[in-house]
Amino acid sequence: MMGEDRQPPSIERLQWQCRRGMLELDYLLRDFLDQVYPELSKSEQLLFVRMLDFEDRQLLACLVGDEQPKEPAVAAMIKRMQKIYQHQ
Repeated sequence: MMGEDRQPPSIERLQWQCRRGMLELDYLLRDFLDQVYPELSKSEQLLFVRMLDFEDRQLLACLVGDEQPKEPAVAAMIKRMQKIYQHQ
């Protein structure tokens, strides 16, 4: 578990981390970063940062519903991310 004193990276750094090898994933991550990330709690922001370390295929599979994350906090964040695209 991440320490409470840890700070999330800057938005600029996260924008670079959201640039992936798959264009679809780039759009999904950047939209979430722009639209939702600033309103997340610090612990949710740190979870999103941790999720950026996932492999591209695994992250995309979770976001499109082909895979279900085992960790409840990750599953909840994925659902939150998916809501952006259900309303577009």
